[in-house]
Amino acid sequence: MKPIITASEYASASAGPRPPVLLDVRWQLGGPHGRPDYEAGHIPGAVFVDLDAELAGPAGKGGRHPLPDPEEFGAVMRRAGVSHDTPVVVYDGGLGWAAARAWWLLRWTGHRDVRVLDGGLAAWTGELSTGTPAPAEGDFRPAAGALPLLDADAAAGLARSGLLLDARAAERYRGDVEPIDRVGGHVPGAVSAPTTENVAEDGRFLAAELLASRFSGLGADAGEVGVYCGSGVSGAHQVLALEIAGYRAALYAGSWSEWSSDASRPVATGPDPQ
Repeated sequence: MKPIITASEYASASAGPRPPVLLDVRWQLGGPHGRPDYEAGHIPGAVFVDLDAELAGPAGKGGRHPLPDPEEFGAVMRRAGVSHDTPVVVYDGGLGWAAARAWWLLRWTGHRDVRVLDGGLAAWTGELSTGTPAPAEGDFRPAAGALPLLDADAAAGLARSGLLLDARAAERYRGDVEPIDRVGGHVPGAVSAPTTENVAEDGRFLAAELLASRFSGLGADAGEVGVYCGSGVSGAHQVLALEIAGYRAALYAGSWSEWSSDASRPVATGPDPQ
């Protein structure tokens, strides 16, 4: 099953015998809260999920967006109507970063039928709703570990033995600028692979063959692949793009916000070693 779905495919599925649970995960890094935009208009039936409060744990040593407690995440999903046997579709209002975070968490905790709406809300041409749905309680019970996960030490090892992709903007990778974290730069040995290069101008993912060519050129055929970003959000988008391309990748969820908070960890700067 493809991890993405087009707006027309979703429209057909929502009118079928097993309509997907639809989650609205609009979020902007450092921007306004997504709830007002949701209340102003969302795809009919969508349930709002708050990335900062419900798709992440409290910020701290584990980074700005550490993984949420699996049981608490499961409770959020059940309230949204998610069951083990119901398909789930997730969308946001941008390039898919927040939607991919929800996709990754559901997949990591064992849900097998989750897809991201390709192109997000902008791809939807149907009517919008301002009503707040009240779905029946779902039965989803998380079983964490269904997708590979890296901690800081494993990420450092993979940068030496395999391929560790840095999904942030190239200037943050190089250390030219660092608007958020303690220090700029990257994990030594990591390869720059900005997430923005996974999508076209309209926010839709590039075709699978184009993504496969991109990641192959970065070295993904040589062995294990891992991904990190600033705080584990856009990195999930990179994992999703890799899956579209046919690669299985591990996520370093703590990412640069965790790595750079520890002054004992080495920091590399400058251009990509490739």
